[in-house]
Amino acid sequence: MTTFRAATVQFQAIPDQPAANLATVGRLARAAVADGARLVVFPEMCLLGYWHLRRQSPERLAELAAPADGRLIGQVLALAKELDAGIGVGFLEAADGQLFNSYAVCLPTGDVHVHRKLHAFEHPAISSGTSYTVFDTPWGFRAGVLICWDNNLVENVRITALLGATVLLAPHQTGGTNSRSPHGMKPISRGLWQQDPEAAANGRNGREWLLRWLPARAHDNGIFVVFSNGVGPDDDEVRTGNAMILDPYGRIVAETPVPAEAIVTGDLELDLVPLATGRRWIRGRRPELYGPLTVLGDEVDPRTARFSAEPVRR
Repeated sequence: MTTFRAATVQFQAIPDQPAANLATVGRLARAAVADGARLVVFPEMCLLGYWHLRRQSPERLAELAAPADGRLIGQVLALAKELDAGIGVGFLEAADGQLFNSYAVCLPTGDVHVHRKLHAFEHPAISSGTSYTVFDTPWGFRAGVLICWDNNLVENVRITALLGATVLLAPHQTGGTNSRSPHGMKPISRGLWQQDPEAAANGRNGREWLLRWLPARAHDNGIFVVFSNGVGPDDDEVRTGNAMILDPYGRIVAETPVPAEAIVTGDLELDLVPLATGRRWIRGRRPELYGPLTVLGDEVDPRTARFSAEPVRR
């Protein structure tokens, strides 16, 4: 059995302190690699902090943003080369006069693959990306990246698999968000988090919510999913952690119930992919029937879609 050891990390980023967050990334990446990990996945926007960005002016966001080929990501790349491991980090990218919620996967070969969140809703000044991100790794498999809300849309995960990815990196900042759906996620109070953070993280607005859909993304597409998340208070919301690795059958390979900074390391049995149920389903597709998937209906901007309870009509 061909195995590959990966690690996913949850930690609480310090808002607007990239140097401090980079130091945390370095410390945790070293610990993960010391445990045998060859790829370490950190949360969405982990170098800058997340939910507070919605309250910043466009000018302030521009000050906080960094180019993908700049010094900040360059330091992550240097760390990847030093540790001979892949390191994925989230950051606010400045490119072509626009801002993006981006994720850079730095490989020890010197390659940097950047994914721009396809469904950005954090701020009117942050644009959505327009392409999928799938790439070859030095370890013989293809990887893909989808950031947080990107993973909620089943089409995105299926397309990532169709482009050849067998390992999906899924960095998030989730848990405790305020869904309008009566059975969706609800906010987690600071009081509950302080009194019983383990119950809050693993309850209906944390782990229980993730297990409604995250295993299905892995199973239906026959891919490994490496889920990373923030943990703890994030502006006026609470992130629940729940970092985990799932196999192509939707089974949890490794996870943490700890509602605090944590590293989750797991061995990916890569030989599971060709025989996975989801891969058989992909081979049984009938694309000639799928025209309605590309017909515009009542789709709305991601900022509206995330919070809206309106049904999609055709």
